Amino acid sequence: MATLTILTYPDEFLSQTAKPVENIDGAIQNMIEDMSSTMYKAPGVGLAAIQVGFDQSIIVYDISSSDENRSLHVLINPKIISSEGTTISESEGCLSVPDYRSDVKRSDFILVEGFDRKEKPLRIEAHGHLAVVLQHEIDHLNGILFIDRISTLKRGLYKRRIKKMLTKK
Repeated sequence: MATLTILTYPDEFLSQTAKPVENIDGAIQNMIEDMSSTMYKAPGVGLAAIQVGFDQSIIVYDISSSDENRSLHVLINPKIISSEGTTISESEGCLSVPDYRSDVKRSDFILVEGFDRKEKPLRIEAHGHLAVVLQHEIDHLNGILFIDRISTLKRGLYKRRIKKMLTKK
């Protein structure tokens, strides 16, 4: 398993929309293994293929609270079918938006459909932390970063800070 490079803002690849996976072959299985290894090493609770420069509709996630209880989940071609309610995801962060956290308005409950890595159809009813993680990762597949969901003022402050850091390099 290889550790992949996680793209960070302002990399333009992050704003691309992922293409649906047509065939879950050996190359896709290898990408899933590399993505999961990268996510755990980062460490993170979720990773979308777009974040590692792969324009396919794949996410991996694991919201277990400890390394001993790891439970990797893979979702291929995930779609949010319905959502209800509103919640604030407090101090949401992202591996592609380093050193920044913010409160983000999210749906409280979502219904997601997709496929697992063995092409079995999945239907997931999620609320709480799992709902936030799934919305965050599916946003990546649609070219949306969590900073796109915060106020213009907060987003502008972050973008200026990154621009300043990049010009110092």
